[in-house]
Amino acid sequence: MQIISNMIEAHVFRAEGEKIEFLLLKRSEKEIYSGIWQMVTGKVKDNETAVSAALREIYEETALKPLRFWAAPNLNSFYSAEKDSIILIPVFAALVDKNQAVIISSEHCEFGWFEPSEAKELLAWEGQRKSVDIIENYFLRQNNFLSFVELKL
Repeated sequence: MQIISNMIEAHVFRAEGEKIEFLLLKRSEKEIYSGIWQMVTGKVKDNETAVSAALREIYEETALKPLRFWAAPNLNSFYSAEKDSIILIPVFAALVDKNQAVIISSEHCEFGWFEPSEAKELLAWEGQRKSVDIIENYFLRQNNFLSFVELKL
């Protein structure tokens, strides 16, 4: 069995005062896991860093460019029976301008902005819901012990 890290998870959010909303995308019918709501996800290409992949995927899937960007102190994981591998996924957080227009790719059929509690109800996997909690706690409650690392854009 191998441990592989070739995917990213990027939670795009916008903030206004004491409130944040997460962008979720609904997978189109032609995609695996059709109909589920998710954050931006994607694969890291050969000779690409996870950071570059996350920024590329955010732009490809939403046409958004983050104002600020962080590596969240969380990794998601799952077992792939197909590859007999454990997949580790770094988690990123991207703050975008609240007035920026979202243009979704063909991978998705719908999008919405959701408060953290709503986002957690829509997300399929526990690790994704945990990432929402971590991001909300950091940005709204200023729990700086979580050690978010801001990345240069």
